[in-house]
Amino acid sequence: MAVGGVLLALGAGILLGIPAVVIDNPVEGDLSPAANVVVQLATALGFLLVPLAVATRWGEASVGQALRRLGLRGFRPRALAWMLAAVGAYLLFAGLYSALFGAPEQEDIAESFGTVPVQILLIVIAAPVSEEVCFRGMLFGGLRTRLPRLAAALLSALIFGALHALTGLSAVPPLIFFGFVLALLYEKTGSIVPGILLHMLNNSVALLGQ
Repeated sequence: MAVGGVLLALGAGILLGIPAVVIDNPVEGDLSPAANVVVQLATALGFLLVPLAVATRWGEASVGQALRRLGLRGFRPRALAWMLAAVGAYLLFAGLYSALFGAPEQEDIAESFGTVPVQILLIVIAAPVSEEVCFRGMLFGGLRTRLPRLAAALLSALIFGALHALTGLSAVPPLIFFGFVLALLYEKTGSIVPGILLHMLNNSVALLGQ
């Protein structure tokens, strides 16, 4: 159900974004900034609504119960140590990867969203929150009920990285490792909020670098 939920979330995001594409009617394949914003918001909405529906068991449980099942809960101060460890592990991997294969290249989508405040809203806030709910809260959380910790973390990370392949193949391995680390962080802290914060930090650095 967790893997199927990811596919359903993707499908929901696509369906929600179709009206914007139809109305925009791009001549040369490039959407307007407004249409790009709507499509990105539709994707984020799909990544939020489907996990919520799955976690409520399609309406049988309350929203509060669903949010807790998805890992949206508080965390203890010791989580800060695990967050620092996660940052260190990711930076080490990123450094080794760049040294061996060169800096990963990823498509710059920020400018397609128009103004900087809108870029921040979509890239720094909406994407980290929705992706952590979907890929760590629902996918990893669901896989973890059937698989050992490392296997569930790796499988969820592989799916997370693969779905970013269209923005740049060379960036997929670091993203897989990033997803793996965030899944283990969720396991250690019992909350996806630390992962959301690190995801926001990562996207902020990426946005500034663009």
